[in-house]
Amino acid sequence: MIRAAVIGLGRIASLLEEDSLREKPCTHAGAIAANSGCTLAAGCDIDEERRRLFAEKWQVPVYADAAEMLRLHQPQLAAIATHPDSHYHYCRLAADAGVPVVICEKPLADNLREARSIVRLAEKGTVIVTNHERRYSEDYIRAKAILDAETLGKPLSVRAVLYMGKTKRLIDVFWHDGTHLADAIMFLTNGTLKHRRHWGAKLTAAAGTAWLEGEIHRRAAAPPLPTVMEVGAGRDHLVFEIEVSCEKGRLRIGNGIFEIWESAPSPYAEQFRSLSHTGETFTGPTGYFANMVQDAVNCVQDPGRQPRSSAADGLRVIEYLHSVKAWR
Repeated sequence: MIRAAVIGLGRIASLLEEDSLREKPCTHAGAIAANSGCTLAAGCDIDEERRRLFAEKWQVPVYADAAEMLRLHQPQLAAIATHPDSHYHYCRLAADAGVPVVICEKPLADNLREARSIVRLAEKGTVIVTNHERRYSEDYIRAKAILDAETLGKPLSVRAVLYMGKTKRLIDVFWHDGTHLADAIMFLTNGTLKHRRHWGAKLTAAAGTAWLEGEIHRRAAAPPLPTVMEVGAGRDHLVFEIEVSCEKGRLRIGNGIFEIWESAPSPYAEQFRSLSHTGETFTGPTGYFANMVQDAVNCVQDPGRQPRSSAADGLRVIEYLHSVKAWR
């Protein structure tokens, strides 16, 4: 059994398991506890109440000091679920303690310099999994297989929408949830997202809508894919979705969304073609957290294995976010 420990005992570490509507497991502790190959050994947080709640739920020892926990329990897997400004500190602490595999919450860091420092830790031998959960979600894996097979023809453009609060600043939404959106776009298209220009509201605003225009750069022979991302406030609902337009159809995926549209003779006009919904949907659990922890477990068991969501993947997202942040 692989010993696993969690640093930072808040929502994504443990508390969200109490959400009755979320697919389970939906936290680091929940996914570790559900995995037959590892055991939850300990948790750490500077907040006393969070330590108490974690200890009560998971029946494991808790600590205020991460170095002490790592020294006493010598975990082979450490999940870091603290604020982004401390990710590098705890990744380095775990690496120095000899932890072979680290799961780091997204965003990888809150600035470009520390994100690059985390990648250097990975290059020196510590496997670092960035928790970009869509890479582990079965619906996104299915969508990627469709795009890779070019079932709908070659991808030609990408549109994405992100609404995550009525009065939150757009920059906060963009860094917290745009992290997932940008990485999911790069995962689906096998490319690197680059920012070009913007229009609309400033990211420092807590109202309005901003549009971010960019390109996805793929293998050398493939032309860049034009991309537009809409980030908006003022809505009383959440929207996270990506639409990939292809030569012979389109794919639309997001929270609660999985749609495939194919080109067919138009029922509205002669000698034209329209898009027709195939009826294909995705049902059942996505396994997004369980698959991520299993990937980390596999990396412990096979030291030469590279994770599906690496530190380098996390850095590419930070580079994109940083390039957009420059005009805020």
